[in-house]
Amino acid sequence: MAKQFDRITDDHRAFIAAQHMFFCGTAADEGRVNISPKGMDSLRVMGPNRIIWRNLSGSGNETAAHLLRINRMTLMWCGFETRPMIMRAYGTARVLHPRDRDFDDLNATFPHDNGARQIFDMTVDLLQTSCGYAVPFFDYQGERDVLAKWAQDNGRDGIKAKWARDNQHSIDGLPTHILADPDA
Repeated sequence: MAKQFDRITDDHRAFIAAQHMFFCGTAADEGRVNISPKGMDSLRVMGPNRIIWRNLSGSGNETAAHLLRINRMTLMWCGFETRPMIMRAYGTARVLHPRDRDFDDLNATFPHDNGARQIFDMTVDLLQTSCGYAVPFFDYQGERDVLAKWAQDNGRDGIKAKWARDNQHSIDGLPTHILADPDA
């Protein structure tokens, strides 16, 4: 049976810390729903109702585009290895780009990565747990280093060129403001 909470408890925090990946779901008012798997050392629980996660350069930029239209986000963790549980955090988030005032301070809580594209600062208004009895077991074998090597090899200039080429719009054509100040 699902249980709902108005905050992240110490037990929830421990479950999150034990997971090697999470999923992020967002949607604009129209167009496609996006669900992205996230890994690496990219998430921090900052308090009972606050989570930050760092988004690295990738093939798309759906989350940033969606949040500009409809500010809602769901994060989900599944207990693949031991504890059979699914946990979802529901809330809103602000998008921070490298040009934004708080970006550097929050980015400093993660290991250095040239590909740091955004930080999503999420306010959690509901946390829900449910059984993970139908979630299969998977054995964790380690992190992939492909993205980190790509970012290192391309440097910030190469990464910004990728942002200009591939990350300025969602697959539905919505702007992401990755390179431009939206108020300019």
